[in-house]
Amino acid sequence: MRVALLLLTATLCVAEDRNDVEFARPNGVSLTLDLHTPEGKRPAPTVIIVHGGGWVNGNKRTYVTPLFEPLTKAGFAWFTINYRLAPQYPYPAALEDVQSAIRWVRANVVRYNLDPKRIVLMGESAGGHLVALAAAKKAKGAEVNAVVDFYGAHDLVKREKERGEPNKNIQQFFGVEKLDEAGDTRG
Repeated sequence: MRVALLLLTATLCVAEDRNDVEFARPNGVSLTLDLHTPEGKRPAPTVIIVHGGGWVNGNKRTYVTPLFEPLTKAGFAWFTINYRLAPQYPYPAALEDVQSAIRWVRANVVRYNLDPKRIVLMGESAGGHLVALAAAKKAKGAEVNAVVDFYGAHDLVKREKERGEPNKNIQQFFGVEKLDEAGDTRG
């Protein structure tokens, strides 16, 4: 009995790397993630990584692969996700996908030996915007404990007002064509 328990415990603590794991299927669109879990007996701190690409380009391996090695060496479990891109899927699709990824990770804390009290969102550029927005929205079941935002865009109205008109990515992501007199966006 004790040997069986030790074997079971050893199995739960083995490092794992998997690619293309489906975490959601909104309206039939398969959303996948790649993951790494560290070896160890203690539940691992966890990072969910969201790529940039102006909300219209990229995938779970675009721009963010330099994060994988330092996170792995530091003993983190990490999950890098795909999300639906504009213009085919305008806001709030990408936000909903980030929230779905958080819920999926939370639903799998036992399976992957994750610490549910140490789940972090990390994103760069458009991914930084999405992780900050997801944390601020505090959707039920999609709560996180921290956010690491690398150069995410946040005061989008101010930024676009300074440009004089919304850039193509903003137009595609939010479905707006121009700014009104107050600097707000209109569709």
